[in-house]
Amino acid sequence: MQTDLNPGDKAPDFSVTDHRGNKLSLDSLRGKKTVLYFYPKDNTPGCTAEACSLRDGYEELSEKGFVVIGVSPDTDKSHAGFSSKHNLPFHLVADTGKDLLKSYGAWGEKKMFGKIVEGVKRTTFIIDEDGRIEHVIGKVDTKNHSGQILELYK
Repeated sequence: MQTDLNPGDKAPDFSVTDHRGNKLSLDSLRGKKTVLYFYPKDNTPGCTAEACSLRDGYEELSEKGFVVIGVSPDTDKSHAGFSSKHNLPFHLVADTGKDLLKSYGAWGEKKMFGKIVEGVKRTTFIIDEDGRIEHVIGKVDTKNHSGQILELYK
């Protein structure tokens, strides 16, 4: 696993604004399940596949009461273009200071092409209605991420 956070832990608090100007916080999401997914970069093959999988499964995720929030160190402008280009119906958060990434353990050293680099560790957290981590997905199936999440709730 890529993070020190585990199921049952209280999710780290956050207060952010998405690419459309909507304010989101852990408190504002109480009573809803949240898919908080961290990804490296807009418009790259793996990140696009993951976002499109979540887009394609969004209706079913919404019917099951999930709010979907994607987080990367890209800017709001980048997120707006990414969202528009791929018709993404969910929230994208620009974490340019990497505060949210670090608080969830989704930023740090990782291996890429055989080298150790600092960057985003692709990770998804499912947060329950009370603000506790229900699931941590460290091995994200980018092409079937919505299915991977929904499978946990069958």
